[in-house]
Amino acid sequence: MSPAPPTAGVVSFEDAFHIVERQAAKVAVGQTESVDLLSALGRILAEPISADRDFPPFPRATRDGYAVRAADVATVPARLETVGEIKAGDSPKKSFEMQPGQTVSIMTGAPLPPGADAVVMVEYTAQSGNSVEVQRSVKTGENFVPRASEASQNQMLLDRGTRLDHAAVALAASVGRSSVQVFRKPRIAVLATGDEIVAIDKTPGPSQIRNSNTYSLAAQIQYAGGEAVLLPVAPDERVRLKALIEEGLQSDLLLMAGGVSMGKYDLVEQVLEELRAEFFFTGAQIQPGRPIVFGRCPENRTGVSGLHSKYFFGLPGNPVSTMVTFELFVRPMIRGLAGGKPQPLIFLKARLKSDVRTKTGLMRFLPAVLSGEFERAEVELARWQGSGDIAALAVANCYLVIPPDREHIPTGEWISVLMR
Repeated sequence: MSPAPPTAGVVSFEDAFHIVERQAAKVAVGQTESVDLLSALGRILAEPISADRDFPPFPRATRDGYAVRAADVATVPARLETVGEIKAGDSPKKSFEMQPGQTVSIMTGAPLPPGADAVVMVEYTAQSGNSVEVQRSVKTGENFVPRASEASQNQMLLDRGTRLDHAAVALAASVGRSSVQVFRKPRIAVLATGDEIVAIDKTPGPSQIRNSNTYSLAAQIQYAGGEAVLLPVAPDERVRLKALIEEGLQSDLLLMAGGVSMGKYDLVEQVLEELRAEFFFTGAQIQPGRPIVFGRCPENRTGVSGLHSKYFFGLPGNPVSTMVTFELFVRPMIRGLAGGKPQPLIFLKARLKSDVRTKTGLMRFLPAVLSGEFERAEVELARWQGSGDIAALAVANCYLVIPPDREHIPTGEWISVLMR
């Protein structure tokens, strides 16, 4: 029997994130399926989508007004003969081919008639009988969009690996795609561990808690584009824990909540080592969530890892730690398994509403409340009692991001924020 792979250690937040990102970029994605366009919302595109014609297919007016030759209104006021009207949906008619000194009344979205090279907004005109006085000059190309300026026929609009949001759905609809090919949702197994955990419909004993982690993770999985597979709670007992971990490794990804700290009954890492696991890291320098574990197990359990290995995360059991580490590390892996492209982790900026004091050494992602309106964004820490305080996280709408070298951040300073 070959020796178990060496156990990795505790790494910085940035190193941990990039390790996950690199692994997520090379995972084997699942099968594809065809779904109707609205059902594809939030799914990952498995095919490119191209323009079926030029966009726009004609020079399109962007203002109500009059189609003109710019040279005819270089000096204003200028009086032009009105020879017709074009509204959105009309085709430019030959009778509207404008001659010098002529104009056509035009509506937003309508095609520019032959001979015109600009549109004067109606606010700067005065109609009188069959003529119009133009009171402001325009330049060639003003107030219309040239044909094919947005996209030309056969140009790729959405690439394979794009997550379909409302704008992408609209774009697919604009090229006539009533159905699209998407990747199958990855199946993510969820395994909560610990003798203190009871089902949510049970009355907990004096030293027990209900199984909130399974449900928070299932909800986060659904938001991230995966399909949650809920396993029974694993006891602090090696044989049953091993059986449930092996069952979880039949899914595309296994998430384990609890059992990854240094206690006598924290058995997750020991069982994973028996399954010939390869550990990429066994902790990250963050708060909350420092004991997080990331690795993979070979499907054949012989210690030879490869493309068909199954990835796993051992997440801390405290509920806030579980939810934070999911957002930071698990979400990018689910995106990769779903066929998506890696995305950078983006921090926003807001002014700190009240002083923050903390210890140095760890990158901190603390529950916070972002408030204010328009450009006057302010953020302050939520009142919380540590990483077991679910109620505080339910009130928070973001995380305050505190660098590991900052001990005191004064009121009014701009600080990084990660939205929930």
